[in-house]
Amino acid sequence: MGEAAGILVGTQMLTKGHDLPRLTLVCVVGIDEGLFSADFRAGEKLSQLLIQVAGRAGRAALPGEVLLQTHHPEHPLLNTLLAGGYPAAAALELAQREAAQFPPFAAMALLRAEAHHESEMQAFLREAHELFAGAAPVAISAPVPAPMPRRAGRARGQLLLSSPQRGPLQAALGDWLPRIGELKLARKVRWSLDVDPMDLY
Repeated sequence: MGEAAGILVGTQMLTKGHDLPRLTLVCVVGIDEGLFSADFRAGEKLSQLLIQVAGRAGRAALPGEVLLQTHHPEHPLLNTLLAGGYPAAAALELAQREAAQFPPFAAMALLRAEAHHESEMQAFLREAHELFAGAAPVAISAPVPAPMPRRAGRARGQLLLSSPQRGPLQAALGDWLPRIGELKLARKVRWSLDVDPMDLY
């Protein structure tokens, strides 16, 4: 009597080095979030995930198959990854980051703020922006809503700083951070400064 087919449902933790010798088919649903995310590292993360999940399917002598659910099968990153593997996808991502001056071609810092009252969060970010006295080549964005503008009942916003060189950015932050702490609103909002942010959320 043959064994019944098994189905394993899980998160991306299933891709993290588990040896599932009888696994031959993997389905990844909803990859479009990784193709069109506000996070500039989303393409890199998606490529790593798909390479890892492909390595789980078809162990030993068994053939493997990976199915991807997407509304955009023509997406350049997806086609590059499927045709050339991770090296080709990484080269594409690096070219796009260089054009946009994102890491590793720039140093970045992110000032995040959140508050129950959106007006306080916005006022804090405006005042922090006005305090910034960094010289070129350090650039600072205007205050903008976070990609997830509300979480746990709090309004969220941020300022992004970037520089082609790390030294000027560090010097500007060293001058700016104590002045932010002196703001009256700094005691009313929850805020943090993230140097080399892993994402822009």
